[in-house]
Amino acid sequence: MQKIKHTLLFLGAMLFLNVAFGQVLPDTSKNTDPSLNGQYQFMLKKSKSLYGARLINPSRLSSLWKSVNDTLRKERKQLQEARQEIKAQAGNISGLKTEVSGKESSLANANASVNEIKFLGISFNKGTYNTIVWALIIILGAGLVIVIFQSGKYRTEATYRTQLYQEVADEFQAHKVKAKDKEMKLARELQDERNKWDDSRGR
Repeated sequence: MQKIKHTLLFLGAMLFLNVAFGQVLPDTSKNTDPSLNGQYQFMLKKSKSLYGARLINPSRLSSLWKSVNDTLRKERKQLQEARQEIKAQAGNISGLKTEVSGKESSLANANASVNEIKFLGISFNKGTYNTIVWALIIILGAGLVIVIFQSGKYRTEATYRTQLYQEVADEFQAHKVKAKDKEMKLARELQDERNKWDDSRGR
């Protein structure tokens, strides 16, 4: 903006000098560079010097002034459009931020519900629930192994006691048979002795 102000002041001074020192014959030569700098350089190139001052053709100065105003108008319009676009984009960004915040909140709630398990009306974190379940499985498995081991031990003891009882029963049965045989033998011997005694008395 400072550069444009200096340019405008310079052009105003040149116009004043041009009016002060008289009119110059119209120039029919064409400018090949339509930019502001090109028009300015063309105007300086075609101006004449008088007592150290530049005499500028009013038509060229007017054309340059018109170009400056057109350029400023165009830049202001583009600036206004850019500001409106920035404002619209800021609104869109604010809406997107709100939408993203809502989606992040929904995602956090969804993750919390996924990681939460209810058992007997008590809420557990999924990791805590898995830890408790695996701890119970390990404890029950260890208890089952101990019960199986103890059952095997008791079964072995029962088998040993059964065999021992069977051996005692067999020995008792054999002793009983022997005792009966011995009793029968003694009874026969006693009967024989009685018979002998009766025979000796009968004589």
